[in-house]
Amino acid sequence: MKDILKQAKEVLDLEARSILELKERLDRNFIRAVDLIYSSKGRVVVTGMGKSGLICKKIAATFASTGTPAFFLHPADALHGDLGMMVRGDVVLAMSRSGETDEIKCLIPCIKRFGLSLICISSNPKSTLARESDCFLDASFRKEACPFDLVPTVSTTVSLALGDALAMALLSKRGFKEEDFAVFHPGGALGRRLTRVVDLMHKSNEMPIVKLDQSMREALYEMTIKRLGMTCVVDEEGRLTGIITDGDLRRLLEKFNDPLNKKTKEVMTLSPKTISQDEIAAKAVEIMEKYAITSLICIGEGEKPIGVIHLHDLLKAGVV
Repeated sequence: MKDILKQAKEVLDLEARSILELKERLDRNFIRAVDLIYSSKGRVVVTGMGKSGLICKKIAATFASTGTPAFFLHPADALHGDLGMMVRGDVVLAMSRSGETDEIKCLIPCIKRFGLSLICISSNPKSTLARESDCFLDASFRKEACPFDLVPTVSTTVSLALGDALAMALLSKRGFKEEDFAVFHPGGALGRRLTRVVDLMHKSNEMPIVKLDQSMREALYEMTIKRLGMTCVVDEEGRLTGIITDGDLRRLLEKFNDPLNKKTKEVMTLSPKTISQDEIAAKAVEIMEKYAITSLICIGEGEKPIGVIHLHDLLKAGVV
């Protein structure tokens, strides 16, 4: 048992040290690679054989999900007809530990003929791929984690980390925002949390609204038919001035014998919590949890309410 844990820790130590060493090697080549991809009018074509190819698939997926159009192209398939997937304006990101992978070397003349920029990730700066590339990213390492120094372990970890660094640098350079993830992740838990408030809120006739001088009887009727457990209170110009909730009604019934003849302005809570319709749904959950409330009002131009989002909407959408 101790020997197994010792070996596992040695693998992790070796991979961790290799990534830290990679960090120290980052230079202007990395900046150039980011600039080449950022200024490209096409996609990033990520290619690699074997285990490197598997890492390339993940890197391409990370690019694509963070605002950089990309896809994986198998180099062997490219040589047998799939070269047509590449178009002028693309950037090729080729990965090869040795830099001498035959299938990738055969692609180089085609890449040059198409006039595409070539970025290579390799541990061999003197390799054919490194020499022929427009930008070389040094993914060198001391040794693989396997006892024979053969099985791709440390090399793939370093290459993956380098790909992640490229993707995150591009994400920042593009100004990619949290809400942008909703566009690229419409499904699953992540997509649900990144849904915008405007897509879930109650609008127009679904919104409960009363005016300052209306009676609580009218407010109760509005809250009952709209079924959100609250109502917005607005002034004569339609500007939001307060909110009345089920809790306010209960407290009113406890204090007065004839509570329904009270005016809404006498009962409402001032300065209700609001949220922008462009915020992500997860932000609405955060505000509701912070203030222990179940509804938020969305404000539009002129401080007028344009929507209401309720905790039930968030639960139904799977955000919570």
